[in-house]
Amino acid sequence: MSKWLKFLFARDKKPHKGLLPLEWVMIIYMIFTLILLFFTYTKVVNPSEILKGRFQILAITLALWGVYRMLPCRFTTLIRVIVQMAFLSWWYPDTYDFNRMFPNLDHLFAGWEQQLWGCQPALLFCEKMPWHWFSELMDLGYYCYFYMIAVVVLFYFFRRNQEFHRASFIVTTAFFIYYVIFILVPVTGPQFYYLAAGVDNIAHGIFPNVHDYFATHQEALTSPGWNQGIFYQLVQGAHDAGERPTAAFPSSHVGISTIVMILAWCTHNRKFFFILMPFYVLLCLSTVYIQAHYVVDVLGGWLSAIILYFSLLMLTKLSFFRV
Repeated sequence: MSKWLKFLFARDKKPHKGLLPLEWVMIIYMIFTLILLFFTYTKVVNPSEILKGRFQILAITLALWGVYRMLPCRFTTLIRVIVQMAFLSWWYPDTYDFNRMFPNLDHLFAGWEQQLWGCQPALLFCEKMPWHWFSELMDLGYYCYFYMIAVVVLFYFFRRNQEFHRASFIVTTAFFIYYVIFILVPVTGPQFYYLAAGVDNIAHGIFPNVHDYFATHQEALTSPGWNQGIFYQLVQGAHDAGERPTAAFPSSHVGISTIVMILAWCTHNRKFFFILMPFYVLLCLSTVYIQAHYVVDVLGGWLSAIILYFSLLMLTKLSFFRV
């Protein structure tokens, strides 16, 4: 215990004077959305709440920076990173407040899905695999998403601390880049679009343009699977608490988890990597099984993850990245 306490609270020899790189990324994203809010103020629902939330996040960020300046050590650094990553769950539904102002694009993505596969995999996957045990595995994989992120980031903190800032920066920045895409590319995914368009239409290959339907509607299909399962209920509870008709393409679940797996591989701890691998595979499959994403979203998640990881890795090697 004393060893870990010494590790956590040993004072930094060269305290970082300014904000952390990932905190600057948050501020850049905040400025981007504030500019967007300025130009769309009369169309946004509850703009005062959007402004209030940003003020609170900025105040907390500056307060934690002040705490670190008084006690510059690994523990206060970790708290700053954890808080910014926790705020990501607040920023996520915030994308809906912006993208609902733009025409929905699901009819295009569902159409591409049909052209590629000759069917709608999100509609058929759960029908072909209805077993209780399989449903629970899918929901387990989906539910493990945030735990995978936390485990890998904390692994870097405790076992590869010299690379901790780089790993947390890559994950957090990737999230914000996905959020920008979600604002500008309003796609809701099957669980929302299938209900709005009519499941019968979807089954017959008809994909109507719902235009601005999701500006005022947030209803989704009931998640398929065994509704008595523990993980089913956990996923459904999380869905009811924070899900919105937003953020389908590319799949950030697939994209971020892929980046996390690359980071796990880069630890050179193969046991750690292969322990995570089954959960990653289940997660990728589950995004289509529970009708959260089209298969094209999954493909977009894989491709974007590779591009983002190596682009952000190069960014961390520039002179500004000093912690």
